[in-house]
Amino acid sequence: MHAEAMTPPLELLHLVSTLLLLVAACRCLAATGAGDDDDGRQFAYNGFAGAKLTLDGVATVTPNGLLMLTNGTIQKKGHAFHPSPVPLRAARSFSTTFVFAIFGQYIDLSSPGMAFFVTTSRELLAAALPGQFMGLLNGTSNTDRDAHIFAVELDTLLNAECRDISSNHVGVDLDSLVSRGSADAGYYDDATGRFRNLSLISRKAMQVWVDYDGAGAEVTVTMAPLGVDRPKKPLLRTAVNLSAVAQADTAYVGFASATGILFTRHFVVGWSFALDGPAPALDISSLPALPPSGPKPRSKVLEIVLPIASAAAVLAAGVAVYVLVRRRLKYAEVVEDWEAAFGPHRFSYKDLFHATKGFSDDNLLGAGGFGRVYKGALRKPAMEVAVKRVSHESRQGMKEFIAEVVSMRRLRHRNLVQLLGYCRRKGQLLLVYDFMPNGSLDKYLYDRSKGTLDWPQRLHIIRGVASGLSYLHEDWEQVVIHRDVKASNVLLDDQMNARLGDFGLARLYDHGSDARTTHVVGTMGYLAPELGHTGKATPATDVFAFGAFLPEVTCGRRPIEQDEGNNRIVLVDWVVEHWRNGSITKAADTRMLNMCTLDEVSLVLKLGLMCSHPLPNARPTIRQVMEYLDGDMILPDLSPAYLSSTMLEWMYNPELNTNVMSYVSSTSSGVISDLSGGR
Repeated sequence: MHAEAMTPPLELLHLVSTLLLLVAACRCLAATGAGDDDDGRQFAYNGFAGAKLTLDGVATVTPNGLLMLTNGTIQKKGHAFHPSPVPLRAARSFSTTFVFAIFGQYIDLSSPGMAFFVTTSRELLAAALPGQFMGLLNGTSNTDRDAHIFAVELDTLLNAECRDISSNHVGVDLDSLVSRGSADAGYYDDATGRFRNLSLISRKAMQVWVDYDGAGAEVTVTMAPLGVDRPKKPLLRTAVNLSAVAQADTAYVGFASATGILFTRHFVVGWSFALDGPAPALDISSLPALPPSGPKPRSKVLEIVLPIASAAAVLAAGVAVYVLVRRRLKYAEVVEDWEAAFGPHRFSYKDLFHATKGFSDDNLLGAGGFGRVYKGALRKPAMEVAVKRVSHESRQGMKEFIAEVVSMRRLRHRNLVQLLGYCRRKGQLLLVYDFMPNGSLDKYLYDRSKGTLDWPQRLHIIRGVASGLSYLHEDWEQVVIHRDVKASNVLLDDQMNARLGDFGLARLYDHGSDARTTHVVGTMGYLAPELGHTGKATPATDVFAFGAFLPEVTCGRRPIEQDEGNNRIVLVDWVVEHWRNGSITKAADTRMLNMCTLDEVSLVLKLGLMCSHPLPNARPTIRQVMEYLDGDMILPDLSPAYLSSTMLEWMYNPELNTNVMSYVSSTSSGVISDLSGGR
């Protein structure tokens, strides 16, 4: 009887232990996503440790279970697929939710973002490109309506080619990265109804819900910070028919991301998916932790010990250590991984310091809104250079530097000032250019001590500037708008060839798209009238500035001057007045009248008036200007009424000038114009 009485407790103990093992196994399956149902209709990953995802590119799973799509390497892509395709035949409804985070090198600047996708072909993603294509498509497939891919993008880079609305948006894509619908990242607060912005590159975990209604052919996207309940009002609701994506009965689901020229990591923390019903809820408490978003806290012990140890080391080393440290700090530079993508030759700060004699005032060539320019003499290779020294204490300075290095290094033309290389130092950016020994053109026009340029020299300079502008507008792979064409920005080399300089104001935009600017930058007298209304710089606004430049060089007078009675004299008006009187050549600089060809002077002045027309469409293109100057085209037989007094009054009336002036930035009058030897 005693043995029989002991049997039930032993059986009960065995049953309890079996149940505990089953519970532990179920939790493990749920955490790894192995808890899919038999036909693949739903799955959940509360972390990815042990998950059998299909990965390619630089995608990997970290030891603590984070899915890391990109690891910070520049110009790379990463993909992660659920291991088996889902039965998405007949465009069934589906629902998915995932938690993600994006870690960029800077808190306000990032590489392209990441996306959740549904596709019928993994080969399509294998051929995708990094950068702006986010590892989803490439230049060919982005315009292919038979790509059969659906994506919800979390985009952190503004791409005009894809018609992005901002550099922080959520978009719904079908067969193209031009989104069917998009909205700025954020969510609607259930309590107040107010929209709250979210930064996709904040390095904080956020949750996204995507629901597709197969019957209604509609997708909704909702997002919120991790831990906040799903908002009732979705962020985005867009009509999308996925029948083409689902035509193969099964489809692959997963994530894609890519990097550009900046260090960025993209993480997926958890993910669930379901067909014909809501996606399983994620267990937030089971999700793996993200890496620290800031520097590790310093140990209190180190805070006490390190100063003492440092002081002891300094005392022991003495003067020798002090001199060594000072020398190293004197020539210290900043080098980051992303700089390898830009390609220009990098100069050492030590070489530039010695070349400019410690950036002494004796070597100062000029100063402007973007910094100071110094003359330098390099030893290896032996050559004279101009070094532009720009402060970058703010993020804005860094962005200007990156844009200028990328654009200028790739511009190569005999009539452009060539960027040779650069250097970075804490708080400083240094750009190295060809040195122009004969200084800027304006000094030869207005400084009597420089001597007088004869007419062949002036015509040669005019043709050179036109050739440089033609290269910028029409011959390079992208259209470059100079935005500040004037005599002081034309530099002269040792053969008196014109070199157009100061591309710090240049804006790049692809052929066929608008040049979008935030404010007018330039110099009064060279600003086209339309800039006061639209604020958009175009090739036509450069042509207008060139139109002011032509009579400036020919007449040796500034576009706008004050006479002795403090009255404003507009050079174009003055030339037109001579034209009406039948004496247009008398407007030319009297210091060279005996050395010029009157027909050429007349051609250049009339061409300047054509370029100065108030209406952009009435101005010639810079290529047509070249053909007129070279004699390949005959200048139209224009009458002085071509620029009527009404047009001139409209172009130069005080109200419009006040309008334009209100747009001009505080730095427009102080742009760097002197990369040369004249001061």
